Amino acid sequence: MYNYYLTIVLAPLAAAIIAGLAGKQIGRAGAHWVTIFGVGISCALSLLVLKNMFWGGAQAENISVYLWAVTDGLHMEVGFLVDRLTALMMCVVTFVSLMVHIYTIGYMHEDPGYQRFFSYISLFTFSMLMLVMSNNFLQLFFGWEAVGLVSYLLIGFWFKKETAIFANLKAFLVNRVGDFGFILGIAGVVMFTGSLDYATVFGSAESVAGQTLEVLPGSPWNAMTVICILLFIGAMGKSAQAPLHVWLPDSMEGPTPISALIHAATMVTAGIFMVARMSPLFELSTAALGFVIIIGSVTAFFMGLLGIVQNDIKRVVAYSTLSQLGYMTVALGASAYSAAIFHLMTHAFFKALLFLAAGSVIIAMHHEQDIRKMGGIRKYMPITYWTSLVGSLALIGFPGSSGFFSKDLLIEAVKESHWHHGATAGDQLTYWIAYLSVLLGVFVTALYSFRMFFLVFHGKERMDAETKSHLHETPAVVTVPLILLAIPSAVIGWFTVGPVLFGDYFGDAIQVQSAHDVLAHMGEAWHGSLGLLTHAWQTPVFWLAAAGVFVAWFLYLKRPDIPETIKDKVSPLYNLLDRKYYFDDLYIKGFAAGGRNLGKFLWQKGDELIIDGILVNGTAKAVGRLAGVMRQIQTGYLYTYAFAMIIGLTMLLGWLIWLR
Repeated sequence: MYNYYLTIVLAPLAAAIIAGLAGKQIGRAGAHWVTIFGVGISCALSLLVLKNMFWGGAQAENISVYLWAVTDGLHMEVGFLVDRLTALMMCVVTFVSLMVHIYTIGYMHEDPGYQRFFSYISLFTFSMLMLVMSNNFLQLFFGWEAVGLVSYLLIGFWFKKETAIFANLKAFLVNRVGDFGFILGIAGVVMFTGSLDYATVFGSAESVAGQTLEVLPGSPWNAMTVICILLFIGAMGKSAQAPLHVWLPDSMEGPTPISALIHAATMVTAGIFMVARMSPLFELSTAALGFVIIIGSVTAFFMGLLGIVQNDIKRVVAYSTLSQLGYMTVALGASAYSAAIFHLMTHAFFKALLFLAAGSVIIAMHHEQDIRKMGGIRKYMPITYWTSLVGSLALIGFPGSSGFFSKDLLIEAVKESHWHHGATAGDQLTYWIAYLSVLLGVFVTALYSFRMFFLVFHGKERMDAETKSHLHETPAVVTVPLILLAIPSAVIGWFTVGPVLFGDYFGDAIQVQSAHDVLAHMGEAWHGSLGLLTHAWQTPVFWLAAAGVFVAWFLYLKRPDIPETIKDKVSPLYNLLDRKYYFDDLYIKGFAAGGRNLGKFLWQKGDELIIDGILVNGTAKAVGRLAGVMRQIQTGYLYTYAFAMIIGLTMLLGWLIWLR
């Protein structure tokens, strides 16, 4: 299998290099064929690895590829840890990436940067594979930074567009904040374990949990808590958790295919995967788990509310991603790591589907993205319509869809997490707040999802006459990926929920203490997918989702006049949501402007006044004045120099006598 693993990683890299460096020679067709072939090979081999792991009885493998450096006994290696968690992530990443590659042929066919785009998205796939297949923190950090770099290039792909340049710089800087915490967490791991290797670090976890460090003098903190919180700060940046979420909606400035790739399968899932991989560490710190669940709860509910007031079709889906990532983070904080990864998998399919469907609409609407200027396009775009419906139903957790199995059980796991043995009253309150957040988020999700769906596909046709005259279904190269993504969005939950959540699918890849194992507790009452489906109609999750769909239908199809009335009556609340809780104002007018003003002050007072004015120019002027004085005593007469020598000798002798 060693050669398989190398091929899975290197095939997209080789394709990216060929498309990037030889793009002019191989042409547009050559660029898309070589990258599709490279990612296709990775996808096929990843599926083979998963098959061997799940059905073939293959064991997890921890392989060292080569030793890169050794410093003070610290080994820095490139290697692969391929277990069932890795195999699942490899399949999700490569399959969604393959669909995006095929879709891109239709979406970007007129773009002058065609070859460059294919090179970037193939490089993106390589970076994410390096991250999920790593067996050590050094390689994890390499993949972590590589996906950040390529996302910067892709968000700002249209580099002549000012908003795109602003968006990619914003993403880059916000992620640097998270990555600062992440690298400090890795430094803490090395400090207490002396190793970067996962197996060694996890084996030393118990001893680290018993140690303390002083972040502030005289205030000892549990070492494991500090390490886990720092690592999670990195996840907050990559997986866009509040307050480091502000870059993700603006990433919509990049082409739609990259929006699907970033939001569904690559960059934003990295943080969720990392915390699940680090479960042996997080399980030893209830404080870190509490921090994780609080951040996830805030993100899941409050970011979902922002989707209700968005009018850009891609931004509605983007805020949906923020909210769903919050759901996954809440599951991580509840020690339901398997539920988080399961929702990550199903979400990857239906979120990629929704983004690509949005792109299909944008193509047909001649790059119009305002949903208020759409409406009634169902009859013009039947394939896009039905696949969008599948994705929307999966997103709200409609019974039987993939999102139903992952989302409903995730919410149930959060509800049941209050029974943790030894949980304090404060911990139980945290769990209940988290449960209420994800439960109320169900209504919000259904409302903004079907608000967009109804405004785009149903109701009055609000587009201009010229756009309407050219409105038709997009080509097969666009619609085929939609159909292929709609299939797992609809059915994959049926046959994966049992082994992934209540079976032993993950094995030792995810470690949960028995006192925290909420999924094992739920598994005692598990009666199969059909049993869950028949029980679904009795749960508050179903009725909240149904209420959200009904409210969306009533407000935006039956009585479209009411939303404007509500908007006028609750204008302060609307402005709060429209301004995104003023986070952008805080960061841009607060931190960024404050940083610029501080830099300007230091430049004027520190550099110009002190360094240039006093130290550099002042020293030069002082030397000049001293030289002017010294010049006056350079008379050229011998008796003057003899007199100076006598005076100097007298002072020297006097000093020596005084010392005695």
